[in-house]
Amino acid sequence: MSELTPNGSSQRLTGVQWLICVIAAIGFAFDIYELLMMPLIARPALAELLRVDPDTDSGFKAILAWNSYVMWGSALCGGTFGMLGGYLTDRLGRRRVLTWSILLYAFSALAAGFSTSAPMLLVLRCTTFIGVCVEFVAAVAWLAELFPDPRRREAVLGYTQAFSSVGGLLVTVAYGLCNTYSAELPAILGEHATWRYTLISGVIPALPLIFIRPFLPESPVWQERRAAGTLQRPSIAALFSPTYLRTTIATALLFACSYGAAFGAIQFTPQIVPGLNKAWAPLPKMRGEYEKAEKGSPEAVTLKKKIQELNKDQQDTVKSVQLWQEFGGLFGRFALAWLAIRIFRRGRLLRMFQVPGLLLIPLVFYFPAAGKTPEGILELLHTDNLGLLKIGIFVAGFLTVAQFSFWGNYLPLMYPVHLRGTGESFAANVGGRMIGTSANALTGLLFWPMLQEQIQGMSRPSTLAYASAATALIVYGIGVIASFWLPEPSTTDPH
Repeated sequence: MSELTPNGSSQRLTGVQWLICVIAAIGFAFDIYELLMMPLIARPALAELLRVDPDTDSGFKAILAWNSYVMWGSALCGGTFGMLGGYLTDRLGRRRVLTWSILLYAFSALAAGFSTSAPMLLVLRCTTFIGVCVEFVAAVAWLAELFPDPRRREAVLGYTQAFSSVGGLLVTVAYGLCNTYSAELPAILGEHATWRYTLISGVIPALPLIFIRPFLPESPVWQERRAAGTLQRPSIAALFSPTYLRTTIATALLFACSYGAAFGAIQFTPQIVPGLNKAWAPLPKMRGEYEKAEKGSPEAVTLKKKIQELNKDQQDTVKSVQLWQEFGGLFGRFALAWLAIRIFRRGRLLRMFQVPGLLLIPLVFYFPAAGKTPEGILELLHTDNLGLLKIGIFVAGFLTVAQFSFWGNYLPLMYPVHLRGTGESFAANVGGRMIGTSANALTGLLFWPMLQEQIQGMSRPSTLAYASAATALIVYGIGVIASFWLPEPSTTDPH
């Protein structure tokens, strides 16, 4: 990575700067690794902890409700404490807050694998989210100030954040490996549950961050101003002063829409996929027969083996669909990073992803995700609903996940040093995590029960897909409208 200086020479990154970029990329990847873990493990984890059958009406409803509690509850906690973390980032320094946030979510990731109840899992996911939410804000402010040159800053923020989607790929691969080799791993609480090993795997990417990041340099501009006594005190109230009011409200609302599409639609995909393969339909009946069969009998042994095979096949398919989504997100982030240094109108850049999302993502959930694509279209494309969903979820990931990288590039330009962490934290944590993730409850606790009651004869996953389509249409519609209110950055660098 290099840039042209005013005299035309090429100035390359130093060894320390490359190390900073690598560690930042690992940090962003680990953030998403943790955040995207719950959608993958929610169904088997909550089925075990709640002791319910996910293929029955009561079991599906209980899992969907607790999934919303965990997803939204952890986001509310993360957003609340993340807001405090943003304030502390401006008060105590970027590096110190980064270090403690990493330790918090590494410990929480490890402990979550030993959960013995749904409330215990909820609490530990809350502490994990707190660490992730604080880390993101501190890392963005830290990078923006370590690379003050505008063009280089755009490139560093864009490309390091693009590695967030590598975290999504890694957690999907980790889930697949844990599913394949779970029987060979040490038992946890007497079981070889894939979801437990997946949760614990979150500690692994944290190790290089724990040992290296505390020794990297502090933000020079923050350190210099604090040493000189010119660093102003951060204030949440200042975000609502006439100077920053429009920026504060617009970024919080648009951040909420970005998170709303992810949490209210895309992250329900692993719970929708089990309804798309008829080969899995006998599972509920087989589980019932297994419960009635005499334990240890040939019939029970045969049933257990068939159930395990179908469960493994189902989880492998969920992993496959998730990989398509993560690859879409990865390409989307890199596309955003490439466009960010070429398109300087930020509103126009954002709408390049929002408008196609408004048109396409609701259709992905309304047709292939619900298993309702017209046969003529499937025959023309030589695929089935599951195959078409993989393509659709790739597009959904591309258009939605890219928007998360947009905010890392945009927000550091809108606030001065003493308000940077606080302003970014308000948008990301209050707007994104506290308000945006409520779309998960909107889909799972409001739209799905309403559609399930009104549409007779449709499977639970299909009505969940319809509910996800409705949420995606709403949040993308609001986002496109609100994008026209987004202030453009000043030509004067806020450093």
